[in-house]
Amino acid sequence: MESSHAIEAAKHVLQIFGTVLAIGMLSGLLAKKIKVPDVAIFLIVGILIGPELAGLVDVKADSAINQLILIFGSCYILFDGGASLKLKVLKEVWITILIISTLGVLITAAVTGVTAYYVLGVPMIVAALLGATIASTDPATLVPIFKQVTIKDRVAQTVMSESAFNDAMGAIVTFTVLGIAMGAGEFSLAAAAGDLLTQAGLGILVGGVAGYAAAFVIAHEKYDFLVEYAPLVTLMAVVGAYMSADQLHASGFMAVFVFGIILGNKDMFGFAMEHDEEKRLEEYVLTTALIMRMFIFILLGTQVDFALMNRYLVGGGIVVAVFMLVARPLTVFVCAGVDRRARWSVKELLFMSWTRETGVIPAALAGLLLGMKAPGAEMIASVTFIAVLMTILIQAPTTAWLARKLDLLVD
Repeated sequence: MESSHAIEAAKHVLQIFGTVLAIGMLSGLLAKKIKVPDVAIFLIVGILIGPELAGLVDVKADSAINQLILIFGSCYILFDGGASLKLKVLKEVWITILIISTLGVLITAAVTGVTAYYVLGVPMIVAALLGATIASTDPATLVPIFKQVTIKDRVAQTVMSESAFNDAMGAIVTFTVLGIAMGAGEFSLAAAAGDLLTQAGLGILVGGVAGYAAAFVIAHEKYDFLVEYAPLVTLMAVVGAYMSADQLHASGFMAVFVFGIILGNKDMFGFAMEHDEEKRLEEYVLTTALIMRMFIFILLGTQVDFALMNRYLVGGGIVVAVFMLVARPLTVFVCAGVDRRARWSVKELLFMSWTRETGVIPAALAGLLLGMKAPGAEMIASVTFIAVLMTILIQAPTTAWLARKLDLLVD
């Protein structure tokens, strides 16, 4: 009896996978045809085929399969984003990345929290928890966008790096505020800063070791004995880097991002692959990252709870509008403006102010708060999904248009 149930469950999962791949492929072609980032189309399609409308795909947000896809998919997309960054470019803008990934999260959270307090009429601590939950940007959304819209290197790489590095900060601020809200602690700037440095430092260390080890076995002049298995090496290293960092209570996402940076810049460490092998690895990563995007955003769309969103639709929409149009520009101009070394132009700052999509990471945090029955969790989940929909469906499709208007597109 149990065996037949297991077989039926396996068939059901296989059916879901086949449906997502087929619909995702057609959606990708449509996105290419109408020239918009595919994540926006995947999200819309997910809403259409989800249980609220067509009912073709129904994967619960708290199910093991959904968590597996979210974690591994986000890791792989982050690895892909890190591999596309160039250390020479990052050297010019590291001060901006550091400030906007730390102080920037606090500014965004504070402005959003104060707005929620006045607009939604919730207690200040609940409003602060909402601000912290949606303050970080989303690498799973931003990395694919900049893969499809070719922006000036330093702008694209700053925004992608910020989205990877502010993940740890966003989680720390969220759980610090949660501790206060549930009466389990009080805010300590020194403790929060120490926690951030520990998580980030260990994540960078784990990612650096994994990146160097992978480059050694696939690109060393003498010891590249796994060069033919380079795609599998990257796959194992992504999983290994995330799990190792997680075991050390560090940022797993930071680890896979740094792993990608090291592997993508392996020539600077004296490693080089044959052209054919390099091309084969790039094609594999490109295809795998596309599949991860399909699953993440189609499934995210299927999990949009319209009944929950409707409760706070108007107030939540106002909060998210302030979040997009006031909190983000203020964050960018304050944090990047102090970096005299980078010499950001007003056009570059305006573009960075617009590109701050909310996606997988804030949605996952909101889901955790729901599961923990945190104060105001339903309101936070509702506004978080409104932020996901508004930022991805408004900002992502207009990225190329704005870059063109600001003369930041690269031919």
